[in-house]
Amino acid sequence: PRRPVAHRVGRRLVGVGGTPVIALTRYVLASVVHSQRYLPPYLLFLAVLGILTSNDSGSMLPIYAVSAAAELICATWLTIVVANAEDPGQRAITIVNTGGAGRLLVASIMVTAAGCVIFTLIGLFFPLTSGTHHLTWPTAVLGTMAQLTAGCTGMAIGLICARPVIRRTGQMVLTAIFGMFVFLLVPDVPPINPIFHMLAGDRPPAHPVLPMLLFGALAVVLLSASVAVTRFVVVRRD
Repeated sequence: PRRPVAHRVGRRLVGVGGTPVIALTRYVLASVVHSQRYLPPYLLFLAVLGILTSNDSGSMLPIYAVSAAAELICATWLTIVVANAEDPGQRAITIVNTGGAGRLLVASIMVTAAGCVIFTLIGLFFPLTSGTHHLTWPTAVLGTMAQLTAGCTGMAIGLICARPVIRRTGQMVLTAIFGMFVFLLVPDVPPINPIFHMLAGDRPPAHPVLPMLLFGALAVVLLSASVAVTRFVVVRRD
């Protein structure tokens, strides 16, 4: 019988794509695409945008606040999907064939980051097709920054909650929900809650770029810390 795409790519990991990391990234991407588990996060994201922006008009900033909140949830989900693309047995084989769990982690991060960029592009332009809006460059920049910040934060949550770190499904789900709840709904907890209120409020700040940059930097720090913790766990465990 014909083998799945992921297994056919896995046989050619070493020396493919110029560097092992690029080859491994292609393998992880093939595994995720073949499983089709990436579809639910994207369908949820489109559904949220479609429901909340249909026949809408006016400022784009509140819509981008909603998009950022939705991207936090969907990026967390997508990160877990990518990190859990292989069952433990196949993951062990991949780690042995590619020289360590660290490389597999890097490949998973690259695939998830590309997925978050797609979320951001959808969140930027989909509302223009479902409502009456006039998009300006300053608004587009703020929307992009807000959604990328949400994507980084979602990746940080998802990496800590995925199977390489938390192996029990129930604990994984509860930890992910708790992390999203804290960053999204607890007042004044940066970076997502302040961004949501800043963009969705009746009076956006006069100079929102600086706080947005600070929140973005904090999201990168959170993601870096999550990557470091995840790498420490998977290297010791695998």
